[in-house]
Amino acid sequence: MGQRPRTGKDRGKQIKYFDYTLLFIIIFLVGFGLVMLYSTSSYNAQLHHGDSAFYLKKQFFASALGFCGMLVVAQIDYHMWMHLSSLCYIAAFSLCTLVIFIGSEINGSTRWLRIGSLSVQPSEIAKMAMIIFLATIINRIPKEIGKFKTVIKIMVIVMPVVAVVATNNLSTAIIILGIAICLIFVASPKYVQFFLMAGFVGAVGVVFIALESYRAERIQIWLHPEEFEKGYQTLQGLYAIGSGGLFGKGLGESMQKLGFLPEAQNDMIFSIICEELGLFGAICVILLFLLMLWRFMIIANNAPDLFGALIVVGIMAHIAIQVILNIAVVTNSIPNTGITLPFISYGGTSVAILLTEMGLALSVSRGIRLEKV
Repeated sequence: MGQRPRTGKDRGKQIKYFDYTLLFIIIFLVGFGLVMLYSTSSYNAQLHHGDSAFYLKKQFFASALGFCGMLVVAQIDYHMWMHLSSLCYIAAFSLCTLVIFIGSEINGSTRWLRIGSLSVQPSEIAKMAMIIFLATIINRIPKEIGKFKTVIKIMVIVMPVVAVVATNNLSTAIIILGIAICLIFVASPKYVQFFLMAGFVGAVGVVFIALESYRAERIQIWLHPEEFEKGYQTLQGLYAIGSGGLFGKGLGESMQKLGFLPEAQNDMIFSIICEELGLFGAICVILLFLLMLWRFMIIANNAPDLFGALIVVGIMAHIAIQVILNIAVVTNSIPNTGITLPFISYGGTSVAILLTEMGLALSVSRGIRLEKV
């Protein structure tokens, strides 16, 4: 039988698109993260809380909230956020400022606001808020973005949030700056100005490092971890990576998590992945993140408009910067900055906001229309 000829009516039809590949990657990463979190934290949880699943339960609850947020945001037309961008900026700035005055201290860092029995990290909210705000600003002035004075104006708007975040959390401030630079880079036809911006960011980093002695000390610990007591965590993380070999010791068989590697379930969970699943497992995790970034690129390239593309580029920059910095810290390629591995490290606010952020990307993907063949 021959194929039925296409009529004019058939050619005009379009089908709605939804990126199920991205959705499955997200679900797999969160599921994998929960498995690795339980494997990594069960000993410490039993020792300090009398329940081996203590951290798992809290992370599962936060992940469930995040999935609900993701599904809701994915169903909302992403253009609505354009009208709420200023409110997002003000809310992010206000919450991060509140942390300075009434923040709760956990593990020596004041980065949380306590609401009843829950602790919320406003700097995680600030990342998503700044993506929406910057995408809106750049979308309104696409022809002006190539001018250096426009870039300066955008950076001046970004800096108040960066400054208040950097007061207690320099690593997150670096991520927010990185997101801003990536969005401007993608939207601008000129590249020379980014060398000047790189110098500016470097100067800001030096200033904030100089303001706090412990930040300068971290550089010394990075260079010579064996000479400092605080270099213990770095050394134990490297021992874990080295002992994993090609295929690892097996899931749940890590030795470093048994009290040797402090707070293994947080920033250093990648080292336990290397120990239990080996180089093979580590590469699989990295490839999974690369696949996620590829899906973001596909969505951004096919987005219905500039605003949608910028939102997805901002999310892509967020994930890429955070993954690179976390793995670089764990392998001692850069000084310890306290950055979590997305979807895998323990952190309720982090995983909940990240999943909600994924809803934004999925919402943009729903706006894509494909011609029916």
